[in-house]
Amino acid sequence: MAAALQQLKPNEQQCVMPTEDNEPSTSRTAQAAAAAAAASASPMLRIQRELHEIGQHPPPNCSAELHKEDLYHWRATLTGPSGSVYEGGSFRLDIRFPPAYPFRPPQVRFMTRIYHCNVDSRGVICLDVLNERWSPVLNIAKVLLSIWVLMSECNPNDPLVMGIAEQYKTNRKEHDKIARYWTKRFAMAKTTQSTANSNTKLENCSSSSKSNSN
Repeated sequence: MAAALQQLKPNEQQCVMPTEDNEPSTSRTAQAAAAAAAASASPMLRIQRELHEIGQHPPPNCSAELHKEDLYHWRATLTGPSGSVYEGGSFRLDIRFPPAYPFRPPQVRFMTRIYHCNVDSRGVICLDVLNERWSPVLNIAKVLLSIWVLMSECNPNDPLVMGIAEQYKTNRKEHDKIARYWTKRFAMAKTTQSTANSNTKLENCSSSSKSNSN
C-alpha cells in the first residue's frame, strides 16, 4: 500500500517561461497564435499518449480502454484490493475527458454499484485529485490508482453518503458485512452467474448420463 501511495505524488516542477520586454508585438502575436494552436491540439495528443502508456504499463489492479472507439470516452476496470471488503470484485468505471484536458480533470464515476461512503448512488466519487487537487501533471493512471487506494482506505470525514460514513465509524462490523454483500452481488455477479450456469450444465449432464445408463 505504501508503494501505491508513493506513486500518487506527482513530480511537481515549476516551469518559468522567459519573456523579453522589448519583443516586437508581431512576434508576440505569432507566439500567441502558435500557443493557441498547440493548446487546441494538446488534449488529443495527451490522451493518445496516456492510452498508449496505460496499455503498455497499466497501474496495479487497473486497466482501461476506449469505449466505442471514442478517444474522449474510456472504460476502466479496478480489481478490489486484497484484504478489503471489495476483494474478489471487478469494478467498472466510466471515464470522460473534457475538451480542456489536462487543464481540467477527467470525469470518473463507478458503473458498478459499490457500498462506499465516498461514492454515491450515481457512482460519483468524492476524491480530491478529481476536484481541487487536480493538476495537469497528473494523469488517468494516477487517478485510477488513487481510486483503488480509496477503496482500501475510505475517508468517512469527507463523505458523499453520510449514512454509510456514520455506520463505518460506529458499527464497522455491520458496514463491512453489507459492503462484502454488495461486492458479491454487484461486482461478482457475472462470475457467480457463470459458475451457476456451469454447475447447472454439469447437473444436466449427470442426470442425462444416469437416464441413459438406466
